[in-house]
Amino acid sequence: MSLDLLIPFGILLILVIYLIYTRTKFEKNIVALYEDKFDNWKKNSFVNIEKKSHKELVGLIFRKDDKINIELLDENAQYLIRKGKFEIKNIRDEKDE
Repeated sequence: MSLDLLIPFGILLILVIYLIYTRTKFEKNIVALYEDKFDNWKKNSFVNIEKKSHKELVGLIFRKDDKINIELLDENAQYLIRKGKFEIKNIRDEKDE
């Protein structure tokens, strides 16, 4: 009598162990897949790209009758000039070096 119930419980136990094993294997595969996707996203994300600074023409400087005239092409440069955030560089001195 006890042998009759032992076979179904044995099959049930084997089935439960198999399902637990396949689920853990599936979860590990999914975690590995998403970790790879996350690593690829970190490599290709635009946050890491540094913005290179470049020269931009924002105005022209002229001398007329002992007076300096600055003609601006960009209105945002006027704020920087009034604030005093500019650098003076002599091009002739750089060519001699």
